[in-house]
Amino acid sequence: MARRPLPRILSSGSASITRSREIARTAADSATDVLHPLITVTRGLRLLAVAGRQKWIATPKERRGPKLFLAAACVLVVALIPHGPVLALVSVMGAAAWKGRERTPVKTGPDDAETGRLRSLYEALVPYFSVADDPSPLFSHGGDWEKVFGGFAFDDDGRPTRLQVSYPAYFTDGEAASRTRIEQLLHAKSGRGREYHFAWDEEANQLVMTVLDPLPTSIAAQRFVTAPGETVLGFTDAGAVPRTVPVRDGDETRDASPVVWRTGARCTEPHLLVVGQPGSGTTTLLRSIALQALQHGDILVVEGSGAGEYGALTGRAGVLAVECGLTGALAALEWAAHETERRLIAANRARQAGHPAPDDITRPLWVLLDRPSALGHLAAADGRPDPQELLQVPLRHGRAAGVTVVMTDQFDSLDTLSETVRTHTRARAVLGPASREQIESVLGTQPHTTPTAEVPAGRGYARLGAGPVLRLQVPATPDPYDDATSATHRQAVLDLLPARHPQDPQDPLGPLDTDVPGRETDGEHVAEPLPVSPPMSLSMPRSMPEETVTAEVIRAEAEPMATVPIEAVPMDARPSEPQGKPQPAVAEG
Repeated sequence: MARRPLPRILSSGSASITRSREIARTAADSATDVLHPLITVTRGLRLLAVAGRQKWIATPKERRGPKLFLAAACVLVVALIPHGPVLALVSVMGAAAWKGRERTPVKTGPDDAETGRLRSLYEALVPYFSVADDPSPLFSHGGDWEKVFGGFAFDDDGRPTRLQVSYPAYFTDGEAASRTRIEQLLHAKSGRGREYHFAWDEEANQLVMTVLDPLPTSIAAQRFVTAPGETVLGFTDAGAVPRTVPVRDGDETRDASPVVWRTGARCTEPHLLVVGQPGSGTTTLLRSIALQALQHGDILVVEGSGAGEYGALTGRAGVLAVECGLTGALAALEWAAHETERRLIAANRARQAGHPAPDDITRPLWVLLDRPSALGHLAAADGRPDPQELLQVPLRHGRAAGVTVVMTDQFDSLDTLSETVRTHTRARAVLGPASREQIESVLGTQPHTTPTAEVPAGRGYARLGAGPVLRLQVPATPDPYDDATSATHRQAVLDLLPARHPQDPQDPLGPLDTDVPGRETDGEHVAEPLPVSPPMSLSMPRSMPEETVTAEVIRAEAEPMATVPIEAVPMDARPSEPQGKPQPAVAEG
């Protein structure tokens, strides 16, 4: 049967009904705009009335009478003063308008994009946090993510910056491999290019992932507020260490959290090993340590790369030598070994006699080696001993003798490090981009953060002994003689350098050159050259004349070593080239 058409009145009136609705909606919007102030004030008066009623109900009955009397007195005072009622009315209307204003609604949950990302993270964790025979799993495909994500936060781009995850008790959170899988998954799903910190609470079965802010790179070389025997390796996250020091950061001064390495007779990590990729900032760290060590001690620098990165230290007060060649490096390290033995003998005799340690052995001696593996290859090709063999005595007995060894090398040369170096360098640092496995091979454990592929120079990790792994940013300490160094950083380094040695008119070396260190002749501090070519000046301690040291060393050699409680280490790695002049006794101690 054919459909009957609608009545004409209904079909023709639909357009007029639509127009009427639009007119009514427009009129309502216009009225709302016109009456918006009145609506706001009315809403505010209602809220003020509700707040006053709640305040009245909360007031004890014995205090209501005094409050009523105080309110009546205020009304009377307002009524008596000129223009009082008008001012009171204006004040009430203003308070009502402020109270009734439209506020931006507080965000109470994630939006659609954030919910989708949380759902994706939940589904990705299901294979790792669930088992087939779990009767009530926390993680299941299509499950409720709100039960396991207790807290979360997102940045402006919609990427999570903080996430708290509750996982089942049967998850093997005590195994490093299991934790690493979860950390790598969350790192990939939350967005690469950022550094994440993972805090595992094994008792509560919770994992908190936090995005770390980049460490500042604007802190340059400067004098840090430290005690003798303390060296600032760099700076880490706020709150990671229980100490702060004031630093100059650009034009302002602020407090920063330092990574402080302690050396001396009572330290537990007397020697430091720094490993990194080329251009990672290992030389910068070594230069920063040298500038800090010169405040209270003497330094001996051996550069295996031969790039001249430490030319600014040559000839400075407190710098015994800066060696770049194999012959000079072997002679310098041999002297350091003899000096360590001499200090041990002097300290032992002082203890046996009940006297304090002599002044000539209390001044710290720092042996700084940059890439000794390169010198090891040259020594092997030339048939000479490896420079690392000459470090056995300083490494083993350096803490008691006041000798500190700092070494830097690259990852591709780790297998060339001797067992003595690996055993006695308990303070470690890794700089530059590195995988978790590479960091673990140096520090002994993996960091609680995710290393990034691109980092600025001087960025890495540090671990002192068995302590936690800390993020590290080395203060900018470039070579002041490099043309690429900025004027600000160049001046900062030059301000920390000590004065140069005064020139001796009768010195056979002639005028002091920037590449060959001169000899010191001022006061009691006498420097004599080792039998190398060209001669190298190594200074004895300032507080003891040379003839006294010579007699002390000769008597020490004449006595049997059985009376000295140290291990006698033969020194058979002497230079094979002809001697330029008789070797002074000061270098045989």
